[in-house]
Amino acid sequence: MRHLLLLLLLLLTPVVEAQEPGPIHMPGHANAGEQPALAPGPLPELIVGKLETPRFLIRYTTKSQGAARELAKSIESTRDAFAGVLGRDWPGVTEIRVGLGRQEFEALALPGGKPPGWAVALAYPAHRIVLLDALTMTGPEGPVTLRHELAHVALGQLGSTWPRWFQEGLAQHLTGENYSMTHYAALFRAVAQERVFHFEHLADRWPDLPSDVEIAYAQSAAFVAWLSARYGPEGMGQLVDEVGTGEPFERAFGKAFHSSVLVEELVWRQGLAARYGWLPLTTSTALMWLGATALVVAAYVRRRRQKEARLAEMAAQEAAEDEAMRATFEEELTAWQEEEASSPTSPEDATAPEWYELHSARNPELEEDDEPPPRPPKPTLH
Repeated sequence: MRHLLLLLLLLLTPVVEAQEPGPIHMPGHANAGEQPALAPGPLPELIVGKLETPRFLIRYTTKSQGAARELAKSIESTRDAFAGVLGRDWPGVTEIRVGLGRQEFEALALPGGKPPGWAVALAYPAHRIVLLDALTMTGPEGPVTLRHELAHVALGQLGSTWPRWFQEGLAQHLTGENYSMTHYAALFRAVAQERVFHFEHLADRWPDLPSDVEIAYAQSAAFVAWLSARYGPEGMGQLVDEVGTGEPFERAFGKAFHSSVLVEELVWRQGLAARYGWLPLTTSTALMWLGATALVVAAYVRRRRQKEARLAEMAAQEAAEDEAMRATFEEELTAWQEEEASSPTSPEDATAPEWYELHSARNPELEEDDEPPPRPPKPTLH
């Protein structure tokens, strides 16, 4: 239900006029366009070892050695996944520098390319180098961060005229970020408020307002995912090849897809209301989870009510049984008291013939003239 309330709150957020666009960064990821002023120099003294795979060179510090070894086990398969979307692999060996903590992370940077204070990873696409903080690799966002930076390296190595929306959209598509609830909520709000940007406005610059930034990232990821599904690895691979030859992106796009960005954008926009409006909210995976949660809660409430009703029924049954037992006991007690009231109680009665006969039956040696023992006293009820 919290996700549903989030969607409603986002929808009710008032529309704010966008300010003059300016540069902005995705939290945790450095801008792909930032390059160090100088070429790589001598290796930092903190680096104490390296691990090599067919397409990667992982350099690590003393504190990050364990993280580097774990990274070496999966990094090749991570790169293989890129070919399934791009249809191409970038050339050469990519260097990964891993440090532990902010101080080591910054110390591993290239000269003139210090990471921004908010970044936990940084890519230098032109140099095929990526910086990573080992602390971030242990969390759930670690693999996403790595794939995001590798996506920037891939685009930087495969071409140089990529528009900003394609870079960020492809990076998120390759990392699976475009399937997040945050992206869906941003596009849901953008469609409802008619705030979807034109991609020509996201080619070189990014908006300033945080709410607009969310929309820009979300629609870029959604559009690239749509293009990838529409044209497959073959079409994406041809786009990469055309840009790699130096063709401007718009012309390369036309050669690869036999269409234009504007035409494809118009087709994509036509389906936005069906994919991100109120209608898909009833069939989306997000709502399926919400519905499943609601069903679980409803089942729990129903089960609890059934249990409470059963307990109440059992309590009523026990009370009825107690009442029946009490009534039976009272009847038996009354009958016993009546019987006792009619039985002899005086010492004279204790020698009554029936008492003598009963005692004689139990004591055969008793003579007729012998006096029988006294009758037991009557029990007293409390």
